[in-house]
Parts: sequence; C-alpha cells; structure tokens
Amino acid sequence: MGLTDKIRAAVVGVGYLGKFHAEKYANLEGVDLVGVVDTNRDRAAEVAKRVGTEAFADYRQLFGKADAVSIAVPTPLHYEVARAFLEQGVDVLIEKPITQTVAEADELIELASQKGRIIQVGHLERFNPAVSAVKDIVRNPLFIECNRLSLYQPRGTDVSVIHDLMIHDIDLILNFVKSGISYCHALGAPVVTGMVDIANAHIEFENGAAANVTASRISNKNERKIRIFQQDGYLSIDFANRAITHIRPGSGEEQCPVPGMQMESQTFEQADALADEIRSFAAAVADRSEPEVSGSMGRNALKIAVDITGQIDRAMARVKGRPK
Repeated sequence: MGLTDKIRAAVVGVGYLGKFHAEKYANLEGVDLVGVVDTNRDRAAEVAKRVGTEAFADYRQLFGKADAVSIAVPTPLHYEVARAFLEQGVDVLIEKPITQTVAEADELIELASQKGRIIQVGHLERFNPAVSAVKDIVRNPLFIECNRLSLYQPRGTDVSVIHDLMIHDIDLILNFVKSGISYCHALGAPVVTGMVDIANAHIEFENGAAANVTASRISNKNERKIRIFQQDGYLSIDFANRAITHIRPGSGEEQCPVPGMQMESQTFEQADALADEIRSFAAAVADRSEPEVSGSMGRNALKIAVDITGQIDRAMARVKGRPK
C-alpha cells in the first residue's frame, strides 16, 4: 500500500453493531469502504445502499478486495472469520471478546505475527473520553471497584454477561493495574437466559492491587461506573454520564467530605467512541503500528472472563447436584 493509497476496508456482519462500523468507515478520510457482508442478504443490501458500497453474502468474496476488515459476527464465528482473513494477509478489528476460547485467541495472535498482520480488539471503553482523561492520573491503583448494570436486552445473550459486559471492565482493570493475577474468586447465576446473567468477581494481583467487579444484564437501571483508589487519592468514572470525580490531597474550591482533600469534577461532551476506535485501527493499519487494544490484550481479558465463567459454571453444577 502506498503512502497516498486509501485503505480498502470492509465489515463482516452488519447486524446491530456492524452497521455502525460500516457507517464510520464510510465517513472516514483515507478509507474506501469496499463492501459489507451478511448472511442475511436483505440486511446486507440495505446497509450497503445506505453507506454507498457493495453487499456480499459470503465473506470469502472479499478476498483480494480488502486490506482491513471489521469482524462483527456472533462470537462463535470470530475465530473462523478472523483466521481466514489473516491467512489472506488482511488486518482485522475483531469485536470483543476476541474469540470463544483462549486457545483460539493464541492461534490468531500467532498467525498474525507470522503474517505481519494487525489484530485490534473492540474494547470500546478504551476510547471513552473519560478513560482517556485519567490515563496520566491513575498511578499504581490499590483497589478498583466496577459496576456495570444494564436493563435486559435480548441482544448479546448469545454469550454470558461476563463475555458481554464484564469483559469491558476486565480489560480496563488490566490496563490500569498492569500486573499478573494471583487470585480470582467469582460468583454468579443464570436468571432469565440459559447463560450467566449476573456475576461478581474478586481479583487480586501480584503487585498487591485488588479489584471487585459486578456485571448484570437484569438490572432495573443502567449504570456504568468504576472507582479507583490509590495512595494519593480516589477517582470515580461515570461512563454513561461522561463524568469524572477526582479526590486528592489539597484544599480546593469544591467542598470535599474527606478532611485534607480537595474534590474536582469534570464532564465531557458527547463523543463517538466507535468512530475513534475505527480511526485508531485505520491509523495502525496505515502506519503498521501497534493498535491501541492489541490481540494480546484482548486475549488476556478473555482469559480472565473464561476463568470467571468456569468458576460460576462449576458452582452452579454443584447447586444442581444437591438433593432437594
């Protein structure tokens, strides 16, 4: 690809999320959206018409036509589709979770390395302006508490709440703490679907930090908050309202309930995290640089999600095995 050539991009899977990927590529400078793919031909045709590109029913029809693809198919198909494109020398942005299993993720990462290709994983919260704003403030966190609660929606129930919602916070925690895990204990239960709908995990790290993470898709409210405690203060991030509260040593103008501390609050304008994510992916493709959320990062978040799921599944099996 020459320096002045446009990146030929495509989207595989244009359901709820994939259609937004297509819209972002269509509006991105330096990118030519060459096609969208969906097994639902009518849906592919509808999205293609809206964004001004070509519709395909089989992703293999894109071989030789695309330099980079977003993969927004159901999770069980991530490995198959991503592997096919990597083997064709195409860079991939894979919606989270990267794959169903850690072994599949490891294979894709190894293949990408062999082919000199890029894997970026769609952990969207990394591009939330509130997260970007605290990058230089978070230093050696000691304790992190996350709550990600959602009203029930049928979309996303092909995987557990751990792989659907909690994995966002797992990725953020790993990015903040930057340490190996020494202990993890999880609890949860299926309530309205055949998979886990509510879960809690306590995670301890080798550097002494700890995190408590709760995710639910059967809540009576929507809430996405993370609280970060470190030696020089406390941070609260409200993702839904794009707000940060920072409590640190000092005496500021805003009244603080903690003696000897000052409180600062900040809010952000509505941002387009998905557009920023796709712009970041396109830049990595053009520059051949490390993506913001690499395949290895996606794999590490998946590893914890799989461990949490396994613990809960084993606990539920014991409950089912108890005499009534």
